[in-house]
Amino acid sequence: MPIQILINITLAFIWVLIVSDLSLGSLLWGYFIGIFPIYIIRRFLPGRFYLIRVYYILKLIVVFTIELLKANYELSRIVTSQKIDIHPGFFAYPCDLEEDWEITLLSALISLTPGTLIVAISDDHSTIYIHGINALDVDKEIATIKNRFEKLIQEVSKP
Repeated sequence: MPIQILINITLAFIWVLIVSDLSLGSLLWGYFIGIFPIYIIRRFLPGRFYLIRVYYILKLIVVFTIELLKANYELSRIVTSQKIDIHPGFFAYPCDLEEDWEITLLSALISLTPGTLIVAISDDHSTIYIHGINALDVDKEIATIKNRFEKLIQEVSKP
C-alpha cells in the first residue's frame, strides 16, 4: 500500500510539471488522474488497491459516528427519564481479531461509545470483558459489536 501512495504522489508531481502550474488544484487533479494508472497496474504492486482500504477506514468512521450518536441518545434518554430502568452487567466478548493494534482499536471504539467500557482483555486476546450499562440482551450486543466494528476492522487490516 505505501508504494501505491508513493507512486500516486509521484504521478501527481509529474502532472504538475507537465501542465506547468504549481497550484494545489493542479496537484489534486494530478493525484486524481494518477489513481487510474495505479488501478490498472494494481496486480503488479504488493497488497490490494489502497483506495479500498481508505474506503473501509471512512466507512468505519461513519459507522462509529452513527453508533456514538445512537448511544448518546439512548444514554441521555436513560438519564432524563423519571425512573431509571437500567440493567448493568458484565459480559465476555469473543474476539476474532489477531493483531494487537486491531484489538486496541476495537477496545477504544467500544470504550468511547457511551454506556460501554472495556474492563479486561484475556492474556491470549481471544476474549474482551465489557461492562454495559444496559446488558439485557448480551447476544444482541455481541452481534452488534461483531457485525459493526470487528468486521470493518478486519476489512481495514486485510492485506
